[in-house]
Amino acid sequence: MPGRNYIVPISILLVEDSPDDADLMMDALREGHLGVRVDWVENGEQALAFLRRHDGYQQAPRPDLVLLDLRLPRMNGQEVLDEIKEDPKLRCIPVVIMTAHDAAIPQLYEHQPNCCVVKPADQDEFRLAVKQIERFWLTIAKRVRPIKGDDNS
Repeated sequence: MPGRNYIVPISILLVEDSPDDADLMMDALREGHLGVRVDWVENGEQALAFLRRHDGYQQAPRPDLVLLDLRLPRMNGQEVLDEIKEDPKLRCIPVVIMTAHDAAIPQLYEHQPNCCVVKPADQDEFRLAVKQIERFWLTIAKRVRPIKGDDNS
């Protein structure tokens, strides 16, 4: 029906410089029951371009969730998080910081992530952690979802 608005599909932006970690996370997310779309970028500059729809990402969907590695090339995860939280169009997107270094977590919360998760070293535990993040942030937690065709989507 013309003029009718539809809710966009669930979308996750994965910001991870390790191809092995990214593959593991994407596999775990695709095994879920939600049928999510996962877009992967490898550094902080690409993440911001994707979120702001610049530099080749003009058609990028607005993600429902950002999974953000802390240690990234060009612009680290903390800097990306600061940019997201300072931007009124982006700040309501939940951001989960993923890090192998739990000592960094107390300082990270000063930058207002929605949560921080330590990446388990064991692959099976890592997959489980990703699935639990997906379940909580995409089915239990309430979030702002854009309407297709909305200028802010």
